[in-house]
Amino acid sequence: QVQLVESGGGLVQPGGSLRLSCAASGFTFSMYFMSWYRQAPGKERELVARISSGGSSTTYADSMKGRFTISRDNAKNMVYLQMNSLKPEDTAVYYCNAVLSYNNHWGQGTQVTVSS
Repeated sequence: QVQLVESGGGLVQPGGSLRLSCAASGFTFSMYFMSWYRQAPGKERELVARISSGGSSTTYADSMKGRFTISRDNAKNMVYLQMNSLKPEDTAVYYCNAVLSYNNHWGQGTQVTVSS
């Protein structure tokens, strides 16, 4: 079955950096776009970034452009989110996502808290 396992979240001060990782299994990883979403308390889940199957094309939400970088390693079935210049408003649970045959698959999420 499809499994997505996120890691790398934590508490970081404003202006700091974190690198999130997502380990994927149960499907042919290299064939699918992968995405990161986030959900802050009381808010809807929103797209953070998306990467094409081969990694050559990326898309970012406007508020993340220039600060976040999505990447993937198809040999390791991993997708990453490098987050720099973090702000308190980046505080959220971050989720890894894959859409397979029109079905959304999610990891359990990893908490990112940006606070001094």
